[in-house]
Formats: sequence, structure tokens, C-alpha cells
Amino acid sequence: MQGLVTRKLAIHGGEKIRDHYFPGYRTIGAEERQAVQRVMERGVLSRFLGSWHSDFYGGEEIQAFEAEWASYFKVKHAIAVNSATSALYAAVGACGIEPGDEVIVSPYTMSASATAPLTYGAIPVFADIEPQHYCLDAQSVEARITERTRAIIIVDIFGQPYDADAINAIARKRNLKIIEDCAQAPGAKYRERFAGTLADVGVYSLNYHKHIHTGEGGLIVTDNDELAERARLIRNHAEAVLSDQHYGGVREIGEADLVNMIGFNYRMTELEAAIGREQLKKLEGLLNQRVHNTQYLNERLGALPCIEPTRVREGTTHSFYFHPLQFKPEAAEGISRNDFINAVKAELAPSELREGLGVRIACGYLRPLYLQPMFQKRIAFGRNGFPWTSPHYGGSVDYGQGICPVAEQMHFERLFNHELMTPGMTRSDLDDVVRAFEKVWESRDQLR
Repeated sequence: MQGLVTRKLAIHGGEKIRDHYFPGYRTIGAEERQAVQRVMERGVLSRFLGSWHSDFYGGEEIQAFEAEWASYFKVKHAIAVNSATSALYAAVGACGIEPGDEVIVSPYTMSASATAPLTYGAIPVFADIEPQHYCLDAQSVEARITERTRAIIIVDIFGQPYDADAINAIARKRNLKIIEDCAQAPGAKYRERFAGTLADVGVYSLNYHKHIHTGEGGLIVTDNDELAERARLIRNHAEAVLSDQHYGGVREIGEADLVNMIGFNYRMTELEAAIGREQLKKLEGLLNQRVHNTQYLNERLGALPCIEPTRVREGTTHSFYFHPLQFKPEAAEGISRNDFINAVKAELAPSELREGLGVRIACGYLRPLYLQPMFQKRIAFGRNGFPWTSPHYGGSVDYGQGICPVAEQMHFERLFNHELMTPGMTRSDLDDVVRAFEKVWESRDQLR
């Protein structure tokens, strides 16, 4: 770090540490192009039929992808869908959630993890997060349970698996379903079990900036036969499939539980499935690179007095969708996190493929979801406050500022995250990131 003390910070007009793009995160190659060509030559881009028929389950690429995903993650059922959001909605429906129910959710995640219960008229109830791992805190979850609680939607945030021993025990005691949103943690493990397979049903994402992707897409996994079949029905026009119609002489599905059996079109295409089959083969190697790069940055950045490195839960592996770190105001000599991080960003350059998004470092993550207008005004469907005003719901729920103090502290004061550790980043690239942080720390007097 010698020689940096007297250098003018870039945010004040000094020379930047790096003025050329970082490498983009590229996972698509010749294998995926060949897979797409295979489907194109076959000429069937989707084989789903929304009625009871052998094609109700999709074409050969879909079924092969599902079998390969289930085998890789050591789970009985995998159901391919067109997005992780669709997967969450289908999982909530499959679990039988209905108007008047409460579902405990995380405040610190992508919005769909918390809004999924609303699609079935249920009420999201926010529990707080852990101060080190950022997943739902088991004690806060237990404190939020009422007689109306039916499920918990857990999130393996940033790539860290949730505290499955503690939260699963709470769910078993209260007979609650757990839906695990594993969009950010494919390949991570909790006590040798894959994240996404720790709950009653798990959800993965395959959209374009995830570890592996098909452009858009998602998967639902479960070992429960009934949940799997209900999810498949919701994916593909359940109300038509459960009718008395025949198609092509194939037998009817027969009598079924009709709760939540208004179906949707959540179907993945053959093209996406073909790409997904090739992407799955790359997952382990891509994860290893993320972990290797993050370990290096964790050690180097954690040496700065104002930065607390990432803590990985004992008995787990982390897949590092982002690299989450904490800024320590108490050690920063009066400098705020936002001022410090903005100065670091000014020293660096954007990344290829995402040039318009600026430098891939962010203060906080997403504003705690209960502070969004939807929850503050309690307006989701229609103008009259449904489902909060539904006659099926006799409870009350608090969305006021302060209900999740850890989430608020992390977002507004301490947490920052970055993506400058993805595969493709060289040691030289990583060193530029480190040098930017070191320069700002050594020249911190310029920020006062």
C-alpha cells in the first residue's frame, strides 16, 4: 500500500486505478450453440400440450434436463419452468396456500420471494435476517408465527444456505411448509446436502446473470410426489388437464385435489432446456472459480480496518452469487460507507456485457421489501387493499420501519457487495479491485 497515501482520489479528479473494462461473465460457448442447433434441426421448439397427454410433461429436452438436474442435486423430482418467479408461484400453489393464510418471508431479497404468497391471497409476514449470513434468523421466524402461519419462504441469499437445522425444526414443530428460494445458491451445500433440497420444495433460477443460465428459466425440486405433481399441473393449465377431455386416446388424470388448480403457462422451451443441459455440466467448475476468487479478495480486503470479510456458516459451502462484505463505521474514522464505496467505484471501470450498469459494487442490496409502496399502502390486487382487507384474513401485520432492525442496519449502514470475482476475472483484475480499496483507505482523509 506504500505510495498511495498522497495520491489524489479519482472521485476528486485524480487518476483512476483502472480505466478499461473488467472481463464479462460468459458461460455460453460452442456446447450450447451445438445444443441449440440440435433442437433447431429437430424442428420442435416446444412439445408441451395443456391437456392430459404424454406431451403434458414436455418434450425430450425438457424431460432429459429435468432428469439430469434431479440426478445432479440428488433429489427425486425436478420441474423445469420459465423463470424462478414462476417456480415460486407454483411452489406456493402446490403447498396449498390460500386466502387468509400467513407466510413468513425475508425482507432482504428479490421482491418475488415475498410477493409470491399474494398471488394466492395470503399475507406476507417479514422476519428479520442474521447479522452475519443475511438469511432469515431462526429466532425472528419463530417469533412471527401465529395460528394463521402456513409456510416459510426461505432465501439462500448471496449464495449462503439457510440455517436448515434450526428453521426446519421450527417448521416441523408447527407443521409448516418450507419453500427454499435457491436462486442465488446452486451448488452450495449444507452438511453435504445441496442448497435447494433442504426444504419441502426448492426453487432455482436460470436467468441471464445467475451462475448458469438459459436466458430465462427456473426449476422446482422436491422429494414429495404430491407436491411435484401439483407443481407440474400449475405449470401447465391445470384446470384443463383435470377436465373430462381426452386427447389422442390417452387416459384422463383422474380425480384430484382442486385447491389452487387454476393453472398457468410456466413452461420452458426445448431450446432453453437444451442450453440448460450444457450449462449444468459447467456449474461445478464455475463455482470453484467463484470460491477461489472470493477467498483471495476476502483475505486482501478483510485486512483493511474498515472492512469485515464474509463469514460462511459452519458446515456449509457458499456459492457467492455476490461477495457480501460489511463496512465498519466504528473503524472508519467518521467516514460513511456510502462515501467510501462511491470513492472506490470512482477508481474502477464497468464490466463487459453490463457496461451500462456502472461499476459492479453496491451499497446494501435491495431496500427492505416492507418499505416498498405495495406494503406501505397495502394495495396489491384492486383498489381496496386485497388481500389484507379480505374477509378471510382476521389478523394484523406490521410493515412499519424498524420491524427488521438487522436488515435495515445492513442495508442503510453496513453491507456492501460486489460481483468483481466472477469467473473470467484474472489475478491482475482482482488486484486492481484490491488496489482501489487500499487507495481509498490510505487516502481517506480526502473524504472528510
